[in-house]
Amino acid sequence: MRSLELPLIEATQDQHTDMHDHNPIDRPALLRRGLRLEYISLNWNLVEGAVAIIAGVFAGSVALVGFGVDSFIESTSAAVIIWRVMAETRNRTEPDKIFAIERQAQKFVALSLAVFGLYLLFESGSAIVHKEQPEVSNTGIVLAVFSLGVMWWLARSIRRVGQDLHSHAIEADSMQTFACFWMSLSLLLGLGLNALFGLWWADPLAGIVISGLMLKEARDIWAGKDCCGI
Repeated sequence: MRSLELPLIEATQDQHTDMHDHNPIDRPALLRRGLRLEYISLNWNLVEGAVAIIAGVFAGSVALVGFGVDSFIESTSAAVIIWRVMAETRNRTEPDKIFAIERQAQKFVALSLAVFGLYLLFESGSAIVHKEQPEVSNTGIVLAVFSLGVMWWLARSIRRVGQDLHSHAIEADSMQTFACFWMSLSLLLGLGLNALFGLWWADPLAGIVISGLMLKEARDIWAGKDCCGI
């Protein structure tokens, strides 16, 4: 889950000065850009999750289904961050109350990731043991390719906003998006190897990799870390 400890709007003069060129920055404008990026992330993950799960069910791909569920969980995280930034910029909620709600949301997402990560690990292992061969999913392959591009762009854009705001929390958020990029790459490799060379085990193996990333992410979120560390 993305870090929720965003800086307060009432920043010091040093925070309003860009570290690199020492020119004043428009902090409200940067926060608005950050919000736009989170809205893009939210909507993309909703569409991505729906397409992945539907394609995964039709193809019998545990990797695709797992990828789709993770996308929905990431949408929840993005929604919480959007609320967080809006509440702070409007100064309508006390910081202590915001922090308490953030921690509850973090734990909810961490538990969701852990439960489904374990389920995906079991299903992937079972598919390997029983040699369950998934169908080729061209839809899944196209989705993974698009996701690679979108996640890479989002991660770099969010990181740039975090650097301009001198916010370690927002920069850590960009690393969360990079984790989604690696999940997309694992998915593409698994689906691609199955489609090109008939390596059926590549799909459940990708599911195991994705489940491992989900479990690591759940652990870091539960601990309240800013970043998944990937």
